[in-house]
Amino acid sequence: MGESGASMQTEHILMRRPLEPGLLLLVGVVAIAVVANRTARSETGQQPIAVPEKPVQPEHNLPGDIPDTQAFVRYDSPLGFSLEIPEGWARREQPGGVRFEDKYDSVEITVAEAAAAPTAASAARDMVPALERTGKAVRVGSVKDVRLPAGSAVRIAYASNSEPNPVTDKRIRLESERYLFFRNGKLVTLELAAPYGADNVDDWRMMAQSFAWR
Repeated sequence: MGESGASMQTEHILMRRPLEPGLLLLVGVVAIAVVANRTARSETGQQPIAVPEKPVQPEHNLPGDIPDTQAFVRYDSPLGFSLEIPEGWARREQPGGVRFEDKYDSVEITVAEAAAAPTAASAARDMVPALERTGKAVRVGSVKDVRLPAGSAVRIAYASNSEPNPVTDKRIRLESERYLFFRNGKLVTLELAAPYGADNVDDWRMMAQSFAWR
């Protein structure tokens, strides 16, 4: 038999030789992994897993304290309420409300329809989970029923990360107080925010107490 014939016979024998058990097991594992991976991609649509945002460390010496000499003016909204607002802050009208800003401080008021007045219990059950889910690294400190000149309200105190700066992409840690006012099917949300650690307790209390229905 020539060299070419012997080579062909050898190749034929090798092709018919059964695979070793260990090799068969390895092939089976690989096949199962491929099928599982394809199934997982099909079921999930290859959507990436969201990674929760981490709280930004509070910074020192950020401008945030409302000066003791700050003047306040009455803002009368066509949406049916009025409020004392720091004079000179930038105002931005938006759908269903208004926002006032100065550096990292802000006051935002929104109006929406509601079937019933919120309570601390209902806010903790219904609103806090949504706030934690949609906010940025939100940590709720307290949820309380409070009594103000405008009537009963709910106050939610929490900390969160700011929106990224459009130029530097920097975020800062904020502390906020959210007040919920209700009357005749209308829910007004007053949101007060400043850099974490700012001393605005008295000013925030004054603004919340100045809220009035029109």
